Amino acid sequence: MNAFDVIGPVMIGPSSSHTAGAVRIGNMAGALLPGKPVRALIGLHGSFAKTGRGHGTEKALTAGIMGMLPSDTRIRNSLELAEKEGISVVFEEVEIDGAHPNTALITLWNEQGDSVSVQGASIGGGEILITCVDGMSVELTGNQPTLLVLHRDVPGVIAGVTNYLAMNGVNIGGFKLSRKKKGDMALMTLELDEAPDERVTNGIRCFPQISRCVLILPAP
Repeated sequence: MNAFDVIGPVMIGPSSSHTAGAVRIGNMAGALLPGKPVRALIGLHGSFAKTGRGHGTEKALTAGIMGMLPSDTRIRNSLELAEKEGISVVFEEVEIDGAHPNTALITLWNEQGDSVSVQGASIGGGEILITCVDGMSVELTGNQPTLLVLHRDVPGVIAGVTNYLAMNGVNIGGFKLSRKKKGDMALMTLELDEAPDERVTNGIRCFPQISRCVLILPAP
């Protein structure tokens, strides 16, 4: 047991599940979108939908999308700040079969029309589990440095990325591949023992079959 298990996250209240965890889900969605978000559609499932407003979940998710951390005092005013920054945020209640009660489905768009869709759950104590990115199944906690690599599902891409990481001294602690169908787009989730430097991630982005490579770092 570590100190986090005893005292929980450093956060703005009132709830680690509905506030701190919601901020981290928003952080993850914002990190996966290229550039700045200008529009957000946020679906609230289960307890997030029923009691989230009273617990500040809508403000927390919005704050996370804007890059705020769970300890940021601006969370309370995030909806107003989003409006000032020209970010349109719309909430709706959704029903997601088999989803955790504290689940949000976030779709973001940037100025260029690029989008990302992220489904994540706040599972207690500020911890989260991202279960779906752009319709592909993942298991992402954000507790370890993690590379998300979106690529064309063709032979050689996985070997190319993993060999490149090995050549640069980066060890892979966990690996998951998700795809919608054979030969379409696929998503690699690579949990790493240490964060690679920017040169390594930029090198992966240059691979011809890769459309996006995002490094997710643990929350401070």
